[in-house]
Amino acid sequence: MNTEKVNATRRLTTMAVMAALSIVLVALIHFPIFPVVSFLEYDPADIPILICGFAFGPAGGLIVTAVAALVQGFTVSAHSGVYGILMHILSTGSYVLVSSLLYRKHKTKKGAAVAIVCGVLASALVMFGANLVVTPYFMLGAINSDTVGMVLGLMPYIMAFNVIKAGVNGLVTFFLYKRTSNLLHRLGAK
Repeated sequence: MNTEKVNATRRLTTMAVMAALSIVLVALIHFPIFPVVSFLEYDPADIPILICGFAFGPAGGLIVTAVAALVQGFTVSAHSGVYGILMHILSTGSYVLVSSLLYRKHKTKKGAAVAIVCGVLASALVMFGANLVVTPYFMLGAINSDTVGMVLGLMPYIMAFNVIKAGVNGLVTFFLYKRTSNLLHRLGAK
């Protein structure tokens, strides 16, 4: 069999396993960070996705993000529906895209740390905008000054939540990635 086909199959299989791991993690571990806004729950699901982004590049990370968001949105997080899927893709997608693009250019510990910090900031900024536009529409049925005002009242919690969640997941990824990268490279990572 062609070596490139074998590597492509290994990459695809590894990405599928990481998407499945992401879904298992969110099913098993999720809890509110701020009791006042208990619907904002921490979960470690982004860890395997970010590892995929580092190992297989931005496209691989985005593919795993989309697959995990869709499967999660129809199974373990079905209560959040299309809204949850969209917000997951926006949040994790921006995080993985920025982090993996930067890490691709600087594959060092310092490069990984900078990439993760930039990914956390990118995700927080994207989610600030998404919560101003998407949340009022899906949660309250309309985008107007009242609904945007309600979301703005929650914004300190939303922003802190996004930074904490992405920061914790990035920190865990930082310590896990190098330990798993040898295996991932044998499985066809770039």
